[in-house]
Amino acid sequence: MQVNIKQAIRLFFSNPSLDMVFIEAIANSLDADASKISICISIDELGKQETLKITVQDNGVGFTQERYGKFCKLLQVEDSTHKGVGRLVYLYYFDTIEVSSIFNKQHRTFLYNTSFDEANSNMVLEPIDSQEQRTILNFSNCTLKRLSSYNSILPDSLKRMILEEFLPRFYVYKEEGKEIEIDIELKIGKVKKNQFIGNRKVTISLNDLPVLKVEEVNASQIRMFEDMVLQYSIEKKENYVAPFIITALCIDNRAYKLSDIISSDNIPWGYELIFLLKSSIFNGQVDPSRQTLTLRDELLKSVKKIFRTKIANIIQQDIPSFKESNEKTRLSLSKSYPHLLGYFEDEEIGIVSRSKSLEIAQQKFLRDQKTVLEAECLDGEKYEKAMDLSSRSLAEYILYREKIISKLETITNKDSEATIHNLILPKRSILKNNQNVTAIYNNNLWLLDNKYMTYTTAMSERTMQEVVEEITQGVEHGSDSNRPDLAIIFSDNPEDLSCKVDVVIIELKKRGIKLSKTEEVISQLKQRATKLMNYYPNRIQRIWFYGIVEFNDEFKLSLKNEHYTPLFSKDTLYYKENEWYLSLESDIPYKVGTYILSIDAFIKDAKAHNEIFLNILKEGFKVSKID
Repeated sequence: MQVNIKQAIRLFFSNPSLDMVFIEAIANSLDADASKISICISIDELGKQETLKITVQDNGVGFTQERYGKFCKLLQVEDSTHKGVGRLVYLYYFDTIEVSSIFNKQHRTFLYNTSFDEANSNMVLEPIDSQEQRTILNFSNCTLKRLSSYNSILPDSLKRMILEEFLPRFYVYKEEGKEIEIDIELKIGKVKKNQFIGNRKVTISLNDLPVLKVEEVNASQIRMFEDMVLQYSIEKKENYVAPFIITALCIDNRAYKLSDIISSDNIPWGYELIFLLKSSIFNGQVDPSRQTLTLRDELLKSVKKIFRTKIANIIQQDIPSFKESNEKTRLSLSKSYPHLLGYFEDEEIGIVSRSKSLEIAQQKFLRDQKTVLEAECLDGEKYEKAMDLSSRSLAEYILYREKIISKLETITNKDSEATIHNLILPKRSILKNNQNVTAIYNNNLWLLDNKYMTYTTAMSERTMQEVVEEITQGVEHGSDSNRPDLAIIFSDNPEDLSCKVDVVIIELKKRGIKLSKTEEVISQLKQRATKLMNYYPNRIQRIWFYGIVEFNDEFKLSLKNEHYTPLFSKDTLYYKENEWYLSLESDIPYKVGTYILSIDAFIKDAKAHNEIFLNILKEGFKVSKID
C-alpha cells in the first residue's frame, strides 16, 4: 500500500512548531542508541528563512536493513511508545532531507522527500572498509516564510527545550550510568551591526540535570493498586529571575507538559521547579503526532487533581513564603467574590492561577444552580440550597453594582458628561420592561434610587417628542427635539391609556464646569416640566426632577436664594417643591419636587446603600461550606 506523504503530513501535523524537527531527530538518534549527537544550524542571514539548513549527526546504530524497512513504512511500530509518523514533521519545514548512514561496513544514502517510496527510492547501499558508526541528516530547501520566534534556532533556547522534552528519558539514562552528549551550534553567514544574535554553541550532558527527589503518589481513586510516582526538584537560584516551572506527565519516556497544573503567580522569583508524574496508565496515551493527549477526559481530570494536590503539599513544605502569598490570594478572592465563598478549592488556591480558581468556583456554582432549577420538587435540603443560591446570585449582582460605583469614583474633570451618562444608561438607548436580565445589567438607575429599577420604559437622551409619545402611547404627537439626559416612565398597565403614569426626568452635568453651565440644569428641568405639565393630571399623576452636578459655594448660595432645602446625604443634596399651574386660567397649582444633588452625593449615597446589602450577604457566606 502506497501512502500519499503530502496528505499524511497535513493529516498528522496541522501546525507543528520548528522545535519538533529537532525533537524528532533527537528521539530517533536516542532510539538508535546514540551517545553523541551534534546539531548544526546554519542560515545566511537572519530574516532569510529560505537559507536555513540543519545538520544532525549521531553515532547510533544507523539505518540498518531492519531500521530502514521501518522508516519506509508509516505507522509500523514495535510498541505503544513509538508512533511511526514523527519523521513527517521534517517535510513540513524542509523539501529535502539527505540521509547518510554508515554501519556494519556499509554506507546507505537516500533522499527523503514527499516523493519518497521504498519500491521506487533513490536509496544506494554500498560496502565500505570503515568501522565507523555514523548517521547524518542534512535538512535543506526550507519552506518557512518567517520564523515565529528566533528561540527556534537559538542554541540556549533549544537546550532548555530539549532538556524539558527528554527529562524522563535522560533520568533513566542517568540511573543506568549511560552517558549522553548533545552539541548544538548556530552559524550565521552575515551578522549585522548591533545584531543581538550571533554564532553560538552549547553542549547538553546528563550533568545538566537537577537532582530529582521521588515520592509515591496514592492513585487508588483512579484505579485500584495503580502505580504512580512523582519526581521533582525545587531549586532556588542565585539570580533573581521569574520562576521557571515544568509540570508534565511522563509518556513513553518523554515529557508531555500540562501548563494548567500550577501557576507562577504565587511562586517567588528565583525558583526553578520541576514536577514529573509517572504511571503505567500514561503509556501510549498521545496521538501519533505527540501533540494531543488521548486520556479520557474524566481520567485526565482526576489525574490533574491528584497532581495538583501533591504539588501543593510539597511546595508548602519547601517554599516558606508560599503559604503567606497563598493566604493573600485567598483573602483577595474572598473579598472580590464573596458570593463564591465555600466554592473555592482551598487546596488549589495559589497553585492554579487566580483566574483558574475563579473559573473552578463559578463552574461549581453554576452546577448547583442547574441541579436546583431542574429539580421537579424541593425537599428540605434542596430548599435550603435554593435559598443559598438565590442569596449568592443577588450578591453577584450587588458586586456588579460595586464595580460601577468604583468606576464612577475615578471620574475627573477630564472625563466627559457622556462617561457618567453611559454608566447610568447607555446614550440613545430605550429599555422596556426590566424583567429581562440583560436589561437589568444594561442600566444602573439604582444609582439614584432602587425604586427606579421598576420602570416601564427607560429612555436615554431621546427627544421630548419621543418621551411624550411614550407617555400617551402614541396619541399625542409634536415636534420637540430637546433631549433630556434620562427619562423614566412607570405604569401599572402601559397599554391602558386610562392608566396614569409616573415620570422621572434627570439632567447631568460634568465635573469642573463654570457656574453658569451648572445653573443650566435648573432651567433645563423647568423646560421639561413646562412640556410635561400639559399631560398633568390626565395622563401623568406624579413627576420627579433630578439635577446631578458638581457643587461649589457659589452654587449652594444660588440654591439657597431659590429657597431650596438641604436634605440628609453623604455629600450635598437640595430639594424644592415647586408649584405649577397648568394654564393661565388655572387657579389650582400642582406641586412637583426637584432634587439637586452633587455628583459625589450621587456616588456616595449609592455606595452606602449597596454596602449594606453586600455586608449582610458576606456574613452569611462566611459560614457556608459547599460539599
